[in-house]
Amino acid sequence: MKIIVPMAGRGSRLRPHSLTVPKPLIPVAGEPIVHRLVKDIAKVINQPIDEIAFVLGDLAFFGDDVVSSLKALAESLGAKPSIYRQDKPLGTGHAIMCAKDSLSGPAVIAYADTLIRADFNLDQEADSVIWVKKVDQPEAYGVVKLNDKNEIVELVEKPKFFVSDLAVIGIYYFKDVSVLKEELQHVLDNNIVNGGEYQINDGIKGMMAKGKIFKTGQVDEWMDCGNKTVTVETNAKMLGFLQDDGEQLIAPCLKIENSKIVQPCYIGKNVILKDSTIGPFVSIGDNSTIESSTVKNSLIQTHTTIKNANLDEAMIGNHAIFDGDFSKISIGDYSVLE
Repeated sequence: MKIIVPMAGRGSRLRPHSLTVPKPLIPVAGEPIVHRLVKDIAKVINQPIDEIAFVLGDLAFFGDDVVSSLKALAESLGAKPSIYRQDKPLGTGHAIMCAKDSLSGPAVIAYADTLIRADFNLDQEADSVIWVKKVDQPEAYGVVKLNDKNEIVELVEKPKFFVSDLAVIGIYYFKDVSVLKEELQHVLDNNIVNGGEYQINDGIKGMMAKGKIFKTGQVDEWMDCGNKTVTVETNAKMLGFLQDDGEQLIAPCLKIENSKIVQPCYIGKNVILKDSTIGPFVSIGDNSTIESSTVKNSLIQTHTTIKNANLDEAMIGNHAIFDGDFSKISIGDYSVLE
């Protein structure tokens, strides 16, 4: 089994946090989004992973440190790491084809801006499985249309009229991903574009037209990391799940003075808490200091200093300094507000 991870986008909706760190590398509940996603997929697939292919953007933004991190992730799962580049943002189908040398055999394709909780049961009769989640407002999503055999017969983007309430979450399984490769090559060769880009859906539609069977897979939780607000919400959900799983979320080298921690929280190495109340649902990265503050429902990254703050639904980057009376703030790396 292979895992293909397109992650070349800049994550503009998550700025300023994605200005200096690629969005898939931003930690949520103490671990980068893409690391957590790949590990969760590897766990629930319950099959040996032979290769993990990452499709990155330009070298200037996705540099050597990113490559090293991703190679280490793949190797930790016993898989061969492969790195590809998508130099121009030409769509989801184009991104997948940038990894065409790895498109053979069974594979999961997963876009690195979402986290899941699921049991993956791969339908052996299906040529492909598309994971979906029931949503309240299907008109805001891409959804699947099913026939009376519960097979997917159509993909509809943001339907104006009700088609179904099963939204596509961006995770796919292909029994033989080379079939998708052939269809996407046809899309590229014939310049088939939607929204000015080459889309994976057009490759999937080509497969459907040739009689390939598509089934749905359902997830228990689908957690977005597209913007600051939903990323903070995802952090809170993930902390709850990790606590229920019995994971150790607080580093033993915490320095705490006249402070209280309300679980669940993730607290990294060499964090200093002084005269503060932390939690619930707070993640604090390594080497950060929180003093004379109350912090809940928030994400704080590494090497950051917070003083005299009352934070709720805040997201603060790396190497930042914040001293002030605001709550729902969003400041990026190396920012200073005092």
